[in-house]
Amino acid sequence: MNIDDLKNTWNDDVSDETPKISIEQKNKINLPLEKIRKNMRMEFWSTVAILLFGFAVVWIPVPEAPFKFKFYLTVLLFSMVIVVSFFFSKFFKLYKDISSPMMKTYDSLKDIMYQFELNKQYYLSFILSFVPFLVCELIIVIEFLPHRRPLSDVEIATTIISMLALGLFGLFLLGKYWYRIFYGKYVQQIENLLTELKN
Repeated sequence: MNIDDLKNTWNDDVSDETPKISIEQKNKINLPLEKIRKNMRMEFWSTVAILLFGFAVVWIPVPEAPFKFKFYLTVLLFSMVIVVSFFFSKFFKLYKDISSPMMKTYDSLKDIMYQFELNKQYYLSFILSFVPFLVCELIIVIEFLPHRRPLSDVEIATTIISMLALGLFGLFLLGKYWYRIFYGKYVQQIENLLTELKN
């Protein structure tokens, strides 16, 4: 191999850089990213509203409700706030990253896709993290709500286990469906563009 061949090989390697994203492709990326940002904002504020509503409902003056019942539910809601805060701090990092994306190369687009995949796992974990809260709520309700007759140990165990199984299955399905509707289809559009750039 002579010097000219080496130069040509070297030039070929240098010119084989990461593909740039055109203005048209950037516009294609910005639309699904804006939809994702909008859905993230909506989900954040609706979660805040639900938690505030929960606190309001617990402390509405109902004479029959014992203090312990209200106190346990308040502690449970505060625990939910801690869990929600942790997961939303992760989502907020993604929100910031896609709010000012440096989408100039194929690699930067790949990085965003990696973050989406990571946040999908966070999202399913977030939904499933409510299972212990569901169990606690069931126990509190069974303990404090009046019954026509005292429940046997078998009835209590059957109720909690069956409701837990239904709750776990329901939360998992809801999480997957919710993610697909609010985020998944837009992530898929970006993934399609990534495949288009790769070819």
